[in-house]
Amino acid sequence: MRKCFLLSLLITFTFPMLAMSAVSFSDNGKNLMAISHESSFSDTINWSKKKTAPWFVDRFKISAGLFAATTTTDIKLGASGGGSIGTDIDFEKDLGLKRNVETFIGNFQWRLSRRWRMDFSFYQLNRSATKTLERTVIFGDNTYNVTANVNTFFNTTIYRVSIGYAILAKPTYELGLLLGTHTLQSKMGLGISAGGAGVSFSDNFKFTAPLPDLGIWGGVVLSKKLSLNGEFDYLSIAAGDVKGRIVGYNASLLFNVAKHFDLAIGYTGFDFSLDENANNQSAHIGWGYRGPSITGNFRFGHNNWKH
Repeated sequence: MRKCFLLSLLITFTFPMLAMSAVSFSDNGKNLMAISHESSFSDTINWSKKKTAPWFVDRFKISAGLFAATTTTDIKLGASGGGSIGTDIDFEKDLGLKRNVETFIGNFQWRLSRRWRMDFSFYQLNRSATKTLERTVIFGDNTYNVTANVNTFFNTTIYRVSIGYAILAKPTYELGLLLGTHTLQSKMGLGISAGGAGVSFSDNFKFTAPLPDLGIWGGVVLSKKLSLNGEFDYLSIAAGDVKGRIVGYNASLLFNVAKHFDLAIGYTGFDFSLDENANNQSAHIGWGYRGPSITGNFRFGHNNWKH
């Protein structure tokens, strides 16, 4: 399913761009012939220094909106000192964390030039639950027996920074490469607490992971008010006792409401997996989200290009 989605995304962007490149090349040839003809009657030509860009391209863009995420969380944490390898735990199914979460999403884009751009994104997913276990699980240094009443939390903040360059920059479309990083700050834990002579213990685990990625991005004008934009990111690494992979993607339909204001309806997904063995403690983290979003985009700033 994922391969089909990626293939359709590439076809969606690539074929229209190739077709428009051919039209642009033909039109440019005609323009050059016209300019050459006019130059025989005039000693000067009034060249325009501004390049033409799609209507959705401006110097700065601030985006904010709502993201409805469906999450999956698969974690295994072994005992410290190399004891038990731990139980593979589905945090939504086994521990009762909400699978569907609504959260704020924000993005700031800065066009350094017609071809260069930088993006800064932020969003946060915090969840907690209390559930009676339906099976025995081992997490970290403790064993949580079936029928135990367990408190769980999983909080994640994601910061993203990327820089991209448009290989193709035409009046009605653009296609580029990017280099970015997702920085995940996560805290998670399980605990049993009982008053009086009851048993009380917990296991907490946190990590900060800067995850670099490579990707492609693009946008195409569909009409004077509509455009289609998208991005795909991927990276897989294995170094020493650490192995990880990330896949990210988004696609959005943009509608120009006013001169500098747009509404975007999109779909975003992100999957992250990490296997690590540090200080004889093994850990596996598989986490991801996907879902629709709606955002408002405000564009502003002086440009050295025209629409």
